[in-house]
Formats: sequence, C-alpha cells, structure tokens
Amino acid sequence: MVTFNLTVPLSVDFSRPEDYLIFIFHILFATGSVLLAGSVVIGIMSTRALRSQNRFIFMLNTSISDTLTGCSVFYLGLFDVQEGYPSRNGTYYILPSFLGVNVLTFVFAQFDRYLAVCHPFFYKRYISRGVVIGVCALCWIYTYSILTVQSVVPVAFAAQMNAFGVIVLQVIVAVKVLMTIKLYMITRYQLSREAPGTDKESKKESLRIIVFVVICFLILWAPSFVNISVKYVTKNGLRFKNEATNLFAIMARFNALSTPALYIWGSPALRAAVWNSVWECQTDLQEIKASCENSCRLFRKIGLRMKLYNTEILKNSQHELKTSL
Repeated sequence: MVTFNLTVPLSVDFSRPEDYLIFIFHILFATGSVLLAGSVVIGIMSTRALRSQNRFIFMLNTSISDTLTGCSVFYLGLFDVQEGYPSRNGTYYILPSFLGVNVLTFVFAQFDRYLAVCHPFFYKRYISRGVVIGVCALCWIYTYSILTVQSVVPVAFAAQMNAFGVIVLQVIVAVKVLMTIKLYMITRYQLSREAPGTDKESKKESLRIIVFVVICFLILWAPSFVNISVKYVTKNGLRFKNEATNLFAIMARFNALSTPALYIWGSPALRAAVWNSVWECQTDLQEIKASCENSCRLFRKIGLRMKLYNTEILKNSQHELKTSL
C-alpha cells in the first residue's frame, strides 16, 4: 500500500556536486513546464475564436496534461520516488499517466486532421465541438479507469496489466507515426490543389505542428521505449535509483515543455492569444504596480507638506497667544 506522509526523503542527498544540479534542474523544468503549458491553457480558454475550433480543443487537452505533468515533477523530481511494482513512495502511476493522456489525445487529434482533410463533408456534418470534447474526456476516463483497476487488483496481476499497457502504448506510437506519414502525404497533395485562403493556411499550420510534435515525441520517447522493451525481454536494461535520476523518464517528461512550445511557435493565432491573455496582463500588472508606487510617493509628499503647514500654523498660533498675553 502506498503511504503519503511528510517523511519522504529528497531525491538526492547532496553529497556530490551533480546532486545540486539535478535538484535545481527539476525545479526549473517543473516551473517552466507549468508556466509555458499553463499559458497555452489560459490563452485558448480566454479566446473564443480558438475555443470554437476543434484542433485547439485538442491542444487545450494536451496542454492541461502538460501543465499537470509539470506540477508532478515537483514531487517526482524532488523526492525519492520510484514508480513500478513494487514502488517506493509511488503514486500508483497517477502522476506519470498525465503523459499517457497526452499521447492518446494527440492520436485522436491526428485522426481529426485526417478526417478534416480527406473527408471534409463528413467532418463538417458529424465531428462537432461536442464530439471533440467528449473524445478528450474519454482520454482521461480511459487512462484513469485502468489505473483504478490496477490499484485494487493483486500486485502480480497489476504488473501484468502494466506490461500490457506498455505494449498498447507502443502500438499507439506506431499508429501515431504511420498516421503522421499518411497525413503529411495526403495533406501535401490536397494543399497543392487548393486555392490560397484562410482554410489552406489553417491546414498547413496544423500539419506543421503535428509533424514537428511527432518528431520531438519520437526523439524524446524512443530511448525509454527501447529500455523498457529490453527490460521486459531480457530482464537487463538500465535501472535507476529513482524517478529524478531516470534519464529516460526525464526525456519523456520533456514533452511537457516541447509540445506547448511547438504549439506557440507553429500557430500565430495561439501565440497572439497567449501574449494578449497572459504576458500582456503581466505587463499591465507591472504598470499598475508602478502607478501605485508613484501614487504612494505623491501621497507621502502631500502628507509631509501638510505636516509642515500644520506645524507652521501651530507656531503662529502660539506666537499670537504670547503676544496677546
């Protein structure tokens, strides 16, 4: 049984210089992921034009999971945690599974783009905003329903389910790669035949984001997949002290930073929304703070002058009183 208490040791003991680097890295990485992915969430949620487009709903769902992944690093990266069977200070895979939600969502996003490009009439008729929101909710329900079952069954059976889940994940990744290749070829052919317009630019933008996100995903996840496969097949593979020192897990979690960064880079509309909704707001707050400070200085000057004026009046009154006496 997993226990949660305040006695969980830190991930490193600070006996070596690199321990400090590992600890600082996880703090910076977690903070950066939360700020960047959280900015995408706020930007999409606060912009009605983006919320009305299906592709941005998928971006919103992946960015929510990326934000939560960044938050999870504050525990997985800073404390001595080892997920698995058996686990040490683990979370029943609750925190690492945010990445699984991301993967599932992106696969459905690829199918969404495929239908939008290859079957536009079917897409406009049946793939509504409500359907997309339901699919995004299904990604969360499926992922955490599996985790709920694993938490109540015997450990041996839970380990088997986890192994099966790894196989399913690798199949999903293979489908993801094949869908990207097919989508790229079809979309490139379709776009060459379309007349210039906003719809064409939107499709080009979506294709560019999907291709680069999948490339980054493969680069960051491939070492982890290879190591997991080797461990299951040969019982060898690389093993690490905890999640904070697991290089492959760190690379996989790096998707929480790269994916929202690619969203912002690839979509001018999202970039403008993030700037106007989040960072420009921060600029306004700084201006308000500066204005308040100026007002405080002005009130202090007024108060000082009033004090001097009252002192002068008091002196004159005392002088007149002495003269009258």
